[in-house]
Amino acid sequence: MKEYKTVEYENSSEFVEKRSRFIGCVKPVKTQEEAVSFVNSVRSRHWDASHNVYAYVLRENNIQRYSDDGEPSGTAGVPVLDVILKNGLTDVCVVVTRYFGGILLGAGGLVRAYSHGSKIAVESGGIITMAPCAVLGCKTDYSFYSSLVKLLDSFGANIESSDFGESVRVTFTVKSEVREELENQLTEMSGGRYSFERLGEKYAKI
Repeated sequence: MKEYKTVEYENSSEFVEKRSRFIGCVKPVKTQEEAVSFVNSVRSRHWDASHNVYAYVLRENNIQRYSDDGEPSGTAGVPVLDVILKNGLTDVCVVVTRYFGGILLGAGGLVRAYSHGSKIAVESGGIITMAPCAVLGCKTDYSFYSSLVKLLDSFGANIESSDFGESVRVTFTVKSEVREELENQLTEMSGGRYSFERLGEKYAKI
């Protein structure tokens, strides 16, 4: 299993170019069905727009798709796709909506506008790296909690939940390849008082 880059959440950003309004929308997706559903939702939201251009790239079967949605061939969908690929992103769908403002942009202007719409969309979604991670849990007393958090932070772990009761139970993810070293350091720091419970494996943000 390999690391990959995607966006963290659905978001949008927009700009105006020669009175045409461009809205770049992005969403992390894992299947073609999810990508198509997102495209349709944006089309529904912007049903009165001149064009809803899209592109998506999936790890599933290495799928890449795009559409110019009525813009001149090669001036819209391909530039949107190129931004996704140049950023090394996958499992992501981008839709760039255009409300025509009455001034023609020309082929070069369209390419630049749709590229920019895709760029600000993926940036708004927050580019992250996903990697195979161990899902672990640890139960500590309150006096050791801050030390545990610092230790996890030093290994780039992401805390998913912290439950505060009579003791503190922390659930987190960390890259699988550093799990053993992290366990060794916890044992050393705590004098063997604490250990991790192994809860599974999954792709998670690092």
